[in-house]
Amino acid sequence: MDVGADEFEQSLPLLQKLLREADFVGLDIEFTGLRSNLSRLQQISLFDLPSDWYLKTRQSIQQFTVCQIGLSVFSSIEGESNMYSAHSCNFFLFPTTFGILDAEFSFQASSVQFLNQYGFNYNKFLKKGIPYMNEEQEKKIKHSILTGNWKVRSSLDKDQVKVVIDEVTQWLDLAEEGDEMTLPDIAGFQAYEVQLVLRQALPNIWTMLREQGVIVKKVSQQHRWYLEHASGDRDSCWKEQILLSARGFSVFFEMLVQAQKPLVGHNMMMDLLHLHEKFFRPLPESYDQFKQNIHNLFPVLIDTKNVTKDIWKELHFPRVSNLLEVYEVLSSNLNPTSDSAPVIVHGYKCEKYAKMKCPHEAGYDAFLSGSVLLKVAHLLLQRVHGISMYWLLT
Repeated sequence: MDVGADEFEQSLPLLQKLLREADFVGLDIEFTGLRSNLSRLQQISLFDLPSDWYLKTRQSIQQFTVCQIGLSVFSSIEGESNMYSAHSCNFFLFPTTFGILDAEFSFQASSVQFLNQYGFNYNKFLKKGIPYMNEEQEKKIKHSILTGNWKVRSSLDKDQVKVVIDEVTQWLDLAEEGDEMTLPDIAGFQAYEVQLVLRQALPNIWTMLREQGVIVKKVSQQHRWYLEHASGDRDSCWKEQILLSARGFSVFFEMLVQAQKPLVGHNMMMDLLHLHEKFFRPLPESYDQFKQNIHNLFPVLIDTKNVTKDIWKELHFPRVSNLLEVYEVLSSNLNPTSDSAPVIVHGYKCEKYAKMKCPHEAGYDAFLSGSVLLKVAHLLLQRVHGISMYWLLT
C-alpha cells in the first residue's frame, strides 16, 4: 500500500491499530544518497572502529534525505497455529517546507540511478511526499506559531502568498464589512500558513478553513479584536492542528516509538541513523550517546544480516549478496524446515507483494526483513527445541 500526503492523515487510525496488535515491525528506508564524497582520510575503512564509522557516516546522514520509508507490520493470527499477517506500506516523504523550515539536501547520482533502475516513483516523492520534522525543528515552528512571529522562507510559498495577499487586498478595496471571499485550491498545511500570513498582514480581515477552501471575511478592527480574544480556545486548537499537519510523518514516528514493538531490518544501521536525525533529534557527536538514544526509542532492534550469519555457515547455504536472495534461500528446499515454516498472509490492500517481487521498494524490503526473521527463528527453534515459532510468540 502506497501512502502519500493526500492519504496520510486518514490512514493514521488504521496504522495505530495495526501497531497496537503487532508482534514486530519490519523497516526499510530509501535515501537520496548513501555516502558523501569525503576526503581520503575521512572515507570509510574496514579498520574503522564503530565510533569512527559513526562520525564519518553522520556527515552523510546530514547531507542526504529520506525519500521512502517501508514498514511491514507482522501479527500472529488468532486461533491459527504458525500463521501471521503482514501489512506492508510505502510512505513517500518530503521535508517540511513550512514557515522558517526550508531544508537543503543533496542527491547522489549513483543512488538516483539505482532507485530509478528499480522503478522508484520520484514524482510521488517530490509532489506527494509526507512532510516531517524532528523535535528541534518542531520547537522552532511551535514558537513561531504561538508568538505570531511567522516568516515564510521557501520561494514557492512566498510567491503563492504574495499572489494571495494581492488578490485579497484588491478585493478588500471594494468589499464591505461582512463580505466573504473564497481562496480555492489551497490545501494541507499551506492553507494554515496562508491564514497565518493574511491575519498578520491585514488587520481588517478574519479567516476560516472550510471544505471549499480558505474563507476570508472583511471585519472591523474592533470585531477582529473580539474574534481573536473570544476564540482563544478555538484558536489554540487551530494552531495545534497547524502543527499536527506540518509534523506529518513525525506523528506516526511518535506512535511507533510509543508502541515499543521490536524493530526488524536488514543491514539497518544507516536506517537507524536517519530515523534519529530526521524524526527525533540531530545526531549527537558521541556514538555512545547515539546508541543510548536509539535504544531508548526502540529497546528491541533485530538486524537480520547479523541474525543469519551463523546459520548460513552452519547449514552451508549458498553465498548471497542481498536481502531478496536471503529470503529466497530460506523459502527454498535448501531450508530443511521450509515445509513447516510460518505461513504469512498479506493484509488488505497489501496483496501486491504476494504476486510480484519489488526489490529495493522500501515496503517490500521491510516485508522481506520480517519474513526472514520468522523463517530463521523457526529454523533455529526446530533445530534446538523441536517446537513451533507460534508457541514461543503466543
